[in-house]
Amino acid sequence: MNETFSKIKEKAKAAFGFLTHNKTKKGARITYQVIWNLLLILAITVILGGAFAGATGIGYFASLVKDEPLRSYENMQKDIYNYEETSKLYFAGDVYLGNVRTDLEREEVKLENVSPYLRDAVIATEDEYFYEHEGVVPKAILRALFQEVTNASTQSGGSTLTQQLIKNQILTNEVSFDRKAKEILLALRLENYFDKEEILEAYLNVSTFGRNAEGRNIAGVQAAAQGLFGVDAKDVSIPQAAFIAGMPQSPFGYTPFQQGGGLKDEESLQPGIDRMKVVLKRMYDDERITEKQYKEASEYDIVADFRKPKNDDAIEKYPYLTYEIQDRAKELLASILAEQDGYEEADLTGDLKNEYLILADRALRQNGYHVHSTIDKDIYEAWQKVVKDYPNYGPAKSATYVIDGEEKEVMEPVEVGGQLIENSTGKILSFVGGRGKGVSLNEDLNHATDTLRPNGSTMKPLLVYGPAFELGAAQPGSILPDVPLRLNPGSSDYWPKNYSFTYHGLVSARYAVEQSYNVPAVKLYTDILSQNPAQYLEKMGITTLTAEDKTNRSAALGSLTNGVSVEENTNAFTTFANNGKFVDAYMIDKITDKEGNVIYEHETKEVEVFTPQTAYLTIDVMRGVINSGTATAVKNRLKFSADWAGKTGTGNNFEDAWFVASNPNVTAGLWSGYDTPKSLKASGSLSYSARNNYLWADLMNAAYDVNPELMKPDKTFKRPDGIVSRSFCAISGLIPSQACSEAGLVDTDIFNAKYVPSKSDDSLGTGRIVYIGDKKYLALESTPAEFSEPGMVIDADYIEKLFGIRANPSDLLPKRDKWAKVLVAADKMSENGKKPAAPNAKASGNSITWGQHPENDVIGYRVYKDGKKVASIKAGDSLGYKGGNGEYHVTAVDIAGNESSPSSKVQVGKVKEEEKPKQEDKVKENEPKEEQTDKETETDSKPEEKPEEEKPQGETENPPAEEDQPDTSDEE
Repeated sequence: MNETFSKIKEKAKAAFGFLTHNKTKKGARITYQVIWNLLLILAITVILGGAFAGATGIGYFASLVKDEPLRSYENMQKDIYNYEETSKLYFAGDVYLGNVRTDLEREEVKLENVSPYLRDAVIATEDEYFYEHEGVVPKAILRALFQEVTNASTQSGGSTLTQQLIKNQILTNEVSFDRKAKEILLALRLENYFDKEEILEAYLNVSTFGRNAEGRNIAGVQAAAQGLFGVDAKDVSIPQAAFIAGMPQSPFGYTPFQQGGGLKDEESLQPGIDRMKVVLKRMYDDERITEKQYKEASEYDIVADFRKPKNDDAIEKYPYLTYEIQDRAKELLASILAEQDGYEEADLTGDLKNEYLILADRALRQNGYHVHSTIDKDIYEAWQKVVKDYPNYGPAKSATYVIDGEEKEVMEPVEVGGQLIENSTGKILSFVGGRGKGVSLNEDLNHATDTLRPNGSTMKPLLVYGPAFELGAAQPGSILPDVPLRLNPGSSDYWPKNYSFTYHGLVSARYAVEQSYNVPAVKLYTDILSQNPAQYLEKMGITTLTAEDKTNRSAALGSLTNGVSVEENTNAFTTFANNGKFVDAYMIDKITDKEGNVIYEHETKEVEVFTPQTAYLTIDVMRGVINSGTATAVKNRLKFSADWAGKTGTGNNFEDAWFVASNPNVTAGLWSGYDTPKSLKASGSLSYSARNNYLWADLMNAAYDVNPELMKPDKTFKRPDGIVSRSFCAISGLIPSQACSEAGLVDTDIFNAKYVPSKSDDSLGTGRIVYIGDKKYLALESTPAEFSEPGMVIDADYIEKLFGIRANPSDLLPKRDKWAKVLVAADKMSENGKKPAAPNAKASGNSITWGQHPENDVIGYRVYKDGKKVASIKAGDSLGYKGGNGEYHVTAVDIAGNESSPSSKVQVGKVKEEEKPKQEDKVKENEPKEEQTDKETETDSKPEEKPEEEKPQGETENPPAEEDQPDTSDEE
């Protein structure tokens, strides 16, 4: 303090030294003392007032920041660099797909990758003393404070880049002394922790820059450079750098693009151009560009550099795929975040799961992740084109939708969902989510992953035949009954029914799968239901089963409470292609953070479901579906050959059509139906099943065009050890007996060596069979041999014991050639105990015909010529006889051997010479002629034909076996 006063005194003496002159000393002494005292008092007052004001200011500042925590370097680093960055999505092979859609698109860039022009432009515009200050500029703060207090109309910014960074990343935009004080304190601390380059880099990544050409909000200089000019931040020119640097002052006022995308009009562009010129002037004044550069940049037509909008939005271009990848990534991130907080996967239910899904969604949109999928870009795009161009979906049908709160009738199109999975890894290579924009009424509904529908007969290998083969309850050669049965507990109705509403008798499991018969499947499922076959579905990734589904017999036909998704159904089929091991399908290969660190990577895990033998047996029977069963149309439509095995399926009331098939490399599944279930049946040349199967084949052809090696592997499904070939009797599935061999009923198939037949068939005996049309009956002892044939007879009691059913005997035998001479012993014709009535015969030319006898026990007819039997005609044959000239009659014979009285006699051909009238009996020419009697029928004057060999005429050929049409599917 004394030193200060001394200095003031010396300066005062120097200033007023003339007063000490001898001439004036005396007169000015009093005045000098007064002035000195006044100056001394003033100096003391200023110093004390400044000290008091400083102390008061410091105290006030301290009171404003008293609640602000003392932040560490780590905390400030986390806050400063915690800016949102858009996450990126990729196809397989690191092929860029697009960005995750967010409210603000941003892409981080390192400072060395930012053009020096852009750095200089920002500093010259926002903080010319950036490299000199320590975080704040006192005179700028005082100026801003004065303007605030005086409410000056013209204000200049008082914030450095450091302060702006603090405001954007840690504090808020609130206008208050409290917030400003904290900003100053944190800016000083930030400058103490970080160097200028780090602060500048963070600022350049944080600042907002209006909209890009597509109308989306952007932040950070890299997103700005790309969004405005289509170049990287390191490649911007001087005028481009100046335009970008000027935008943070008013991002949406200076942006050249409209909210919906596209360039603004000329008048609206002018503010941004004017701002660019202001920035250029500051760069020139700050000697950051030369005068020549300044003039050239000022005159540059920046409008020509603004890029045009492009359709690069992932959601617009790949809506189903983008949303699906994002949703799966959120699920994975939610689990990761929960695990970091100490939770286990089982804990993520209800509100807790929703909470972590929200956190994961926020992380995905802000943290700049790189999400790598398994989707093959070329196959995926080829599939979308096939779906768009396919002409045979069938008609749209009326449906009621709630639109804007009102129920409205709309025409609903047939929708589709499909998926292609690599068997060995579980990678989802492609999928079809629906028919897309402009067609689908539910454009956000992914029919491959979200839609749950009954899977029809595609369930049979999964829930019935696969488990039955595994449990030893059946093998491909096992015999199953396809007859009317009552398999619905509590109901007296016959259930289930086949697609054709017909039955086919005793069939092998293989044939039942090929033709997709329902009754054998439900019968076999009933037999194994106590062993919980649903456990195999759960092992194969079916997650939608209810407790009722595990006991309902209709589940064997795919009728589930909730249904299954295309992905789950297709994925389950890969189990058979993987030698009985289930590999869960996946779409997210890995997720990395913005530094490239892997935070998630998929690990393939195998679940043992079936033995390799069971898997191969199931694959082998499903080969027949394509080669000779319900999906033969697929084989003919494919442009390439491969070892395919698959299964068709149809939902209740024909509401769903399915086809799933595997080759050694991939499994592909396809569903079609209406979003509001209704019958797919429609008039036209193609059935609903054929329409679905043809589309499946077209998708496979498209994938083959992209990757032939994938779709047409050079290998087939390998037959494992433990598979043997065995012969069996087609009646029982047991070891053939001599009688079975003589009957021609021996078949051969493959078996798991553990479950080959061990007992011999003893179901057959010999007997004689009587035919009436396509029906056959057991002959009686008195049945004439001429109307019966030797055949094989099955014991009905044996069939009941074997299959546990009491069926109509006539329903048990297939209507196929090799079964023609086999009869169930219970098939006996009832004899009415009386002689048949005489048939009604008539002649026409040289033929005799008669009608079917009204009595049911008539088994044949005898033809007599001139009183001698010349033919025996079975009741099921053509009822007629061609013979030579003579007098004929016909009798009917019943199964007991009773013969009717003769029919009325009929004349064929000319009367014999000895029966002609004598010459003398001729009527004289002049006498009237007598009329001929009705019996003397005039015949053609042709030479007498030689009669045919007089033996019983052969029986008519049995009709071919009934099979489902190859381009249709089965009813569930």
